[in-house]
Amino acid sequence: MSGQSLLVPGKLSPARPVPASIPRPEYVGKEGPAPYEGPEVQDAETIERMRIAGRIAARAMEEAAKLIEPGVTTDELDRVAHEYMCDHGAYPSTLGYRGFPKSLCSSVNEVICHGIPDTTVLRDGDIVNLDVTAFIHGVHGDNNATYLCGDVDEESRLLVERTRESLHRAIKAVKPGRRINIVGRVIESYAKRFGYGVVRDFTGHGVNTSFHSGLIVPHYDSPHHTTEIKPGMTFTIEPMLTLGTYEYDMWEDGWTVVTKDRKRTAQFEHTLVVTDTGAEILTLP
Repeated sequence: MSGQSLLVPGKLSPARPVPASIPRPEYVGKEGPAPYEGPEVQDAETIERMRIAGRIAARAMEEAAKLIEPGVTTDELDRVAHEYMCDHGAYPSTLGYRGFPKSLCSSVNEVICHGIPDTTVLRDGDIVNLDVTAFIHGVHGDNNATYLCGDVDEESRLLVERTRESLHRAIKAVKPGRRINIVGRVIESYAKRFGYGVVRDFTGHGVNTSFHSGLIVPHYDSPHHTTEIKPGMTFTIEPMLTLGTYEYDMWEDGWTVVTKDRKRTAQFEHTLVVTDTGAEILTLP
């Protein structure tokens, strides 16, 4: 694995403005979101709105990812995604969610998730995850992917490839009538082939008019998560695989989650809707 030094917190830029004409999620300006009390199965009209949100989120992430190269700051990636979403009438869902200060999460190397964009400069050989969620027409679309920065070592490159593959295998396993823990069973069995850790305390989740509806989608084989998968359900799958332990530490910012052994980690995510025969990805550009 790369012998690069570990990450340290950078400096935050001022909060980026969102045009007043763009509707905000209900949690903006509050300590947290209101509990979701609606159904996990969505109607056709809601799903169509989620396709729009998902497409904007995917394209915003794609635009930001075009800038990934040594010397670029994670704050610059945030700027690009923020402007793309605002230009397309969407609110960046993470901005103001439980006080999160930026419009995407940028998680580099040993950061499992929820890294905050700042003055951190990407280096040759880094891997960086971008997690982008867009809110428009009253619904959210949530996706993330891990990208290579410059010349990345083989061990890290394989981790990224295999994490992407674990997501696609899990999506294929989604079928009406199965239990939600089929997702984690597929991911963990694949990850074990390579000796990877599978993060347990951060999961996929229901998403719709709520950013996190309360439905939990574990990425490990959990006998306790037995919700039946039904057509019309909308949720994310977002496996986080590690080169070492799945245990973690939290930075003082209360957001940035790093592997306890500081080994590298990768993640991929899509928002899905369950169909009569499987699952449709809603976060395609």
